[in-house]
Amino acid sequence: MRYIFLDTETTGLYANQGHRIIEIAAIEIVNRRPTNNSFHFYINPDREIDPAAQEVHGITLDFLQDKPRFTEIASDFLRFVKDSTLVIHNAPFDIGFINMELGLIEKPPVEEVVASIIDTLKMAKDMRPGQRNSLDALCRFYNIDNSQRSLHGALLDAQLLAEVYLAMTRGQEDLMIDFQYSGSDVIGEKNTKRPTNLFVLKADDDELKSHEAYLNKMKGEKKLIW
Repeated sequence: MRYIFLDTETTGLYANQGHRIIEIAAIEIVNRRPTNNSFHFYINPDREIDPAAQEVHGITLDFLQDKPRFTEIASDFLRFVKDSTLVIHNAPFDIGFINMELGLIEKPPVEEVVASIIDTLKMAKDMRPGQRNSLDALCRFYNIDNSQRSLHGALLDAQLLAEVYLAMTRGQEDLMIDFQYSGSDVIGEKNTKRPTNLFVLKADDDELKSHEAYLNKMKGEKKLIW
């Protein structure tokens, strides 16, 4: 399986308001092993960067003046991600910007180029409902070192995302679980290898009574954890 972990930085939050990509990074992992193949460019957006966005990523317009435009790197980008499973944290945001850029130069949307798209933010929310599921929060939860992430950067974030995804899916290679971005939601595939002859041992009456008494005791002590 060929996975591409991708992240972007932008001039602002809204592609439909004319904001542009200023950094794009993607790293390749095949069969859960890094290949050292990567795609990384800073991009001249030909427009101002919102101050709030610049505070997040620290990229200035002066720094980008001699960098290529998106049109100059688009074909190489599409070749790099072609037929892969694209993994993105908050996929609708990045896909919206990428497709806006591709549309401006009459290139096909990225969904027509890759095999599938996984949104790890949706995946994390399904696995950890009610929890903080930012990339930083997931790094802390899975004990992944993100100490170098003082500012957002597409290449570092793509690398951290790969580590997070591998941690999130550790032990699931044979479960056929696939959280795919389908434009607005995530689709999970059923595990067709699940055995149908499992033996279920039910609790007897005494065990049920003991369990109920234990729960009542916990309620009285106000130590319930759910």
